Amino acid sequence: MLSHMDHGDGTARRLLAWYRRHRRTLPWRAPGNAGDPYRVWVSEVMLQQTQVAVVIPYYERFVRAFPDVAALAGAPEAAVLAAWSGLGYYRRARALHAAARAIVDHHGGQLPLTYAALTALPGIGAYTAGAVLSIAAGQALPAVDGNVIRIVSRLVGRHLAPGAVTAQVRAWLSPRHPGDFNQALMDLGATICLPRQPACGRCPLRGQCAAQGELPPLRPRSVRHQVERHYALIRRGARVFLRQRPATAARLSGMWELLPLPARPPTPAPLATLRHAITNHAITASVYAAPARGMRGEPGRWFSQDQLADVPLTGLARKFLQATLGWTPTALGWTSAASDWTPTSAPAGARSAPSRVPRAAAASRNSATPSAPPGDGGSRRRR
Repeated sequence: MLSHMDHGDGTARRLLAWYRRHRRTLPWRAPGNAGDPYRVWVSEVMLQQTQVAVVIPYYERFVRAFPDVAALAGAPEAAVLAAWSGLGYYRRARALHAAARAIVDHHGGQLPLTYAALTALPGIGAYTAGAVLSIAAGQALPAVDGNVIRIVSRLVGRHLAPGAVTAQVRAWLSPRHPGDFNQALMDLGATICLPRQPACGRCPLRGQCAAQGELPPLRPRSVRHQVERHYALIRRGARVFLRQRPATAARLSGMWELLPLPARPPTPAPLATLRHAITNHAITASVYAAPARGMRGEPGRWFSQDQLADVPLTGLARKFLQATLGWTPTALGWTSAASDWTPTSAPAGARSAPSRVPRAAAASRNSATPSAPPGDGGSRRRR
């Protein structure tokens, strides 16, 4: 029982009043977009475990390239992955693409607006369906992710299971404004009820909050595994040699990367060493100059800079090409807002690249809520 709360305490009224004054301006909320199920869906998938500031330029580029379900369904997978490249969690892009094709095949190209039909599509679980249907179709469905679990748990003063949180949010939901209510919870978790150091003094629900701050952690944070990797930068004039990861690879299948080396080569210092994060792996990766001779028969292709904007590159490949050759993010189809690399060394004479710290999202991407289905972003941390 949620003894601290009741159904008539004005939670929805206070939350909606705050949201109407303080809602964030986001491209998928712009006039003409907020009621578009396709654009709401794309934004929700991109926001799974990824910060809003990182998502915005990717979202804008993605919907320019694929403005509707039919355009996305008709695109080759490589083009979809290229548009997604650098955003991470590529399974989301593949599921989005597969779902678009299913919508064209079985729903006449229109995103179905029933819970059963939506959750039958690849990559769409309870959270995404609730968000799309409440925001785009006005259906009174909760959208419970890690942020909402944190908010409700703090309100009642103890950690709650996802099912209990869903029941409480359903009881609070405004039947007239369910989309605004769910987005208000999203914004509250992103701007005030933060995972650490919440701004309780500005919270519209502070008068009914039992915790008045952070709850003790439920379990210790997962250990990050330290990994070293080594790659070869092979050039022939203005072109570089890349290989495609096999379709059977556990991660980043089908993406293009620099040639991996089995061990650190007995050569002079690397051209660059970068830090990179994937889920709970902290990767220190180094790249070394290697001769083009001997590449005959090696699986891979030669690419010039202007060819790479449409190639699905791994995040590390993009970072290495910028750090070592000065190939710009824009030329690689990559936005500066998505840069998350920290160079630890750079080659003499290379174009200077700005030093950046790893984005916070990368450090928090392995905190999935147990009840969240794969690909449905149960613990997104929005900022």
